[in-house]
Amino acid sequence: MKKRIILLGTLFAILSFTKTNAQILSDKTMGALGKGVSGFAFSDADAAALAKQSIAEMDANNPVADSKDGYSIRLNRLFGKHIANEGVTLNYKVYLVKDINAFACADGSVRVFAGLMDIMDDNQLLAVIGHEIGHVVNHDTRDAIKAAYKKEALLDVASSQSGKIETLTKSQLGQIGSAMIDSKHSRKQESEADSFSYDFMKRNGYDVNAVESAFRILQNLSEGAEASFMTKMMSSHPDSGKRADDAKKKATKDGLYHVYEQQKIVNTTPVTSTKKTTTATKKTSTAKKK
Repeated sequence: MKKRIILLGTLFAILSFTKTNAQILSDKTMGALGKGVSGFAFSDADAAALAKQSIAEMDANNPVADSKDGYSIRLNRLFGKHIANEGVTLNYKVYLVKDINAFACADGSVRVFAGLMDIMDDNQLLAVIGHEIGHVVNHDTRDAIKAAYKKEALLDVASSQSGKIETLTKSQLGQIGSAMIDSKHSRKQESEADSFSYDFMKRNGYDVNAVESAFRILQNLSEGAEASFMTKMMSSHPDSGKRADDAKKKATKDGLYHVYEQQKIVNTTPVTSTKKTTTATKKTSTAKKK
């Protein structure tokens, strides 16, 4: 089975969530969209509340590592001390799937995939999740879930007039999860999250060169069997090589640059399940057989 690759963008479309085909769009909802709901007041609190519900549905329908699992123990060791960061309260879990990915939500939920933990050492993993935290702190995740909410036509006339979020069904939350995954951050947002990651590493005394190294791993993967897939997905995102170069320039300017050597990676036995992540609307695996 081919591995899928993270592009260090929160809720980026590489995640293999399956979209539901359920029809939930009423005439009233479509009418509201046609009249324009872009002015809907969507606060940080609204984003956090909706993200919390959506992530709960995703957690309930995906293989989550328990607290005694080696992946969870490693992640807690690395990030337990950073649970409160820049005014955001974070929570972490590991999805036991082979995808090389991670994402964060507006409520501070961070989900890391076992496949990513299998190929990146502690410092590289810190750099990746630091990037994800940057998207939360910079309100990118709020904007992403607002776009997902609107994309799925869940703003009806009543909600757009009252300024309140609708009560959503499990099916709708599943659709929101899929739509969030399909959302893409702008190049500016990605670059700002990259900078946040570098500053996060520097501020906490970690090796900042792991930021460049993490991007080099992605660059090398993009030049392999996944090259055509990566080219397509990178069309609206900064190139991994350029992002690595930018991190190197920052480290050089700070007088901190050196060639990073990957450290030993210690999880448990690598995850063997080929089960892919799913939304609440479909619990069957979406993975292809080897």
